[in-house]
Amino acid sequence: MRLPLEDVKVLDLSHALAGPFCSTMLADYGAQVFKVEPPERGDISRAWGSPMPGGETAYFVSLHRNKRGMVLDFKNPAGRETFLRLVEKCDVVLENYRVGVLDRLGLGYEVAKKRNPGIVYCSISGFGQDGPYRDRAALDLIVQAESGMISVTGEPGSHGARAGTSIADLTAGMNAAFGIMLALRVKEKTGLGQYVDVSMLEGQLGLLGTMIGSYLTDGVIPGPMGTAYKALLPYQTFRTRTRDIALAVGSEKLWRQFCPLIGKPEMATDPRFSSNRNRDVNRDALIDELQQVFLTRTYEEWEALLVANGIPMGAINNLAEAVAHPQVVARNALVEVDHPAAGKVRVVGVPVRLSETPGSVRSPSPTLGQHTDAILREVLGLDDAGLGALRAAGALG
Repeated sequence: MRLPLEDVKVLDLSHALAGPFCSTMLADYGAQVFKVEPPERGDISRAWGSPMPGGETAYFVSLHRNKRGMVLDFKNPAGRETFLRLVEKCDVVLENYRVGVLDRLGLGYEVAKKRNPGIVYCSISGFGQDGPYRDRAALDLIVQAESGMISVTGEPGSHGARAGTSIADLTAGMNAAFGIMLALRVKEKTGLGQYVDVSMLEGQLGLLGTMIGSYLTDGVIPGPMGTAYKALLPYQTFRTRTRDIALAVGSEKLWRQFCPLIGKPEMATDPRFSSNRNRDVNRDALIDELQQVFLTRTYEEWEALLVANGIPMGAINNLAEAVAHPQVVARNALVEVDHPAAGKVRVVGVPVRLSETPGSVRSPSPTLGQHTDAILREVLGLDDAGLGALRAAGALG
């Protein structure tokens, strides 16, 4: 079968992480993504991360599979006109420039819509396209801070911590992919495109929704709790005689099964611990008692006992252990691609598996401007003379 998005053409002007993560999701399922970069240096993330052979970086190579790359100079009138000609032939524009930049260049949604009423134009920004913070620069750290995410992350009593990955960027990328798919679905029915406004801040509020709901209910401002979780317990990590264990007793039924397993059947009926609400009120006493129990055996002993009885638990793996994890290996969750400059590299594969039209990693990330000529020939029908004219005008850098 054809891939789900095989007929969708995406003009990807985005850079860094949020936008590129979105376009990678689309490309993995067949969308034709044309990654448009400025000349000379290209996407700013080409300079990020561990260096690889051929001048590439692990950050960029890991992120941009299944795309074709081209260069256009938006400072050049011919470059801007070429972009608008591409808009006429494409389905989606994706960008995460500072708010208003593309409008000032004459490349914003209103202009694009006149050239192609069916265009789905998605803008990702830190705070959204309006409001008092619309003009503020916002990278992931700033949005994690402003949204409250940092205030609930980290060890108790700390000033909070940034999540270990760029969660504000990645959430925005996923929300953008979802918004684009919704708009494409409407376009199937009406033939009309629309504007998709994705705010990184609001994406974080979405992730914090249950915590915000609790605050709006009881007025208690949550703080960082380490690996623990206010709404449910025991739900955190504990030390054992060998290594730490992650434990998630997610229901009253599991709690009643869990207590006898660890040699503490009386805890199941102890009034202090007999319900999740009571366990929360008496959290410190509960966690202290459980910690002493877990220190009596090794991780391996606890794993054998708890897994056999259906109690959710796991190891605290580092990334070296994660990529060698037997489940990761069995599912082929990492795949190898042959990059034209960096050589053979392994990248994370496609996380959502469709039975009939599965996505896949089919091609490596592009080198800067690698497919400029091919894209312009294919989409705009340019010949050698047309390409030469654009180069002479400075449109292609």
